[in-house]
Amino acid sequence: MRTIKFHTLGCKVNQYDTQSIRERFLERGFKENSNGKKADVYLINTCTVTSIADRKSRDIIRRCIKLNPKAKVIVTGCLVEKDSVSLAGIKGLSLIVSKRFFSEGISKFSGHTRAFLKVQDGCDNFCSYCKVPLARGVSRSRPLSDIIADARSLARNGFKEIVLSGICLGSYGKDLSPKINLSDVITALERIEGLLRIRLSSIEAGDVTDELIDLMAGSRKLCRHLHIPIQSGDDGILKKMNRKYTRAKYLSLIRKIKRNIPQISITTDCLVGFPGEGEVGFRNTLDLVKEIIPLKVHIFPYSRRPGTFAADNFKDEIALPVMKERISRLRDAARECSFKHRNKFLHKKMPVLVEGKIEGNAGLWEGYTDNYIRVIFKSRLNLANKIMGVKIRKICDDFCQGA
Repeated sequence: MRTIKFHTLGCKVNQYDTQSIRERFLERGFKENSNGKKADVYLINTCTVTSIADRKSRDIIRRCIKLNPKAKVIVTGCLVEKDSVSLAGIKGLSLIVSKRFFSEGISKFSGHTRAFLKVQDGCDNFCSYCKVPLARGVSRSRPLSDIIADARSLARNGFKEIVLSGICLGSYGKDLSPKINLSDVITALERIEGLLRIRLSSIEAGDVTDELIDLMAGSRKLCRHLHIPIQSGDDGILKKMNRKYTRAKYLSLIRKIKRNIPQISITTDCLVGFPGEGEVGFRNTLDLVKEIIPLKVHIFPYSRRPGTFAADNFKDEIALPVMKERISRLRDAARECSFKHRNKFLHKKMPVLVEGKIEGNAGLWEGYTDNYIRVIFKSRLNLANKIMGVKIRKICDDFCQGA
């Protein structure tokens, strides 16, 4: 039997795409190689969001070729869309496949308790630092019927939570006729039997509508968690980034969300070291993070991406030692915010979707609340993929201890 090994870099959309490709290979008689043995075929789904992602993608390609020089090595993903010529120069690479298409759907999600469901691809925002629209193309929405079909298949196969994912999730439906929106998708999915949780992946501030907030406030299935990128808390930097909001508008939105959904968790992204970011600009970001008190902050150093507006027009880049020092300060602030937010739930009973046992610790289970707090607790029972009521007993570094 022919064997195949998959490597996926980058976002939830890439993970969805890999799962779709995986199912097509398995249907044709391939066996997935999940150990360290040589495979007959390697498929690498690449990412190009940063220079680090580029390097990791190339390293994995070369590692697969070295592991089995006789194997077929197939490369797809975002790096392919912009750098196929340079990839073609890698000796031993068998096939480069463009991925600007919608998949044939999924029915499972290998290695996960939560399944990522792609509803949209591409982006029309063109933030000045971002290469993704150049690789992914314009925003395209999947037909609602295809999304529902995926969700039903996943629910039939025991997945209790799905994460709606897209490159620009909130733009869903704007290219469809008649026009529908993300709230329409959620409303349709709430009717699916066996599907108990619907979570949203990253969504832009301008796409968080009153309709969506009201839907989340009243829903029994839509998770009380929103990942809304900040990137910067400085209006001057936001304008240079071509972001579509100001600091004041972002803060006003978060306050409105928290008024309507008191138990919500906010997570966010911050980009540190954008060209021209002075100490005052960075402090504005730091202060905004402290004001919104997020559960988690994903911190990224600015990475110059050839072909973007920022790379071509903004030359006043920040020195690496300064960038590292700012990242450290922001990380400390984010840690304090996380403790402060999670402390609101101390001694409260929370619904936890149990993902599995902690490796190497018999009887310890971990999972996530609907508002995305990681909880670890003890039990002798087999609780995998069950939703349990767990009382928060202690706030730890990156998780809560429950009982």
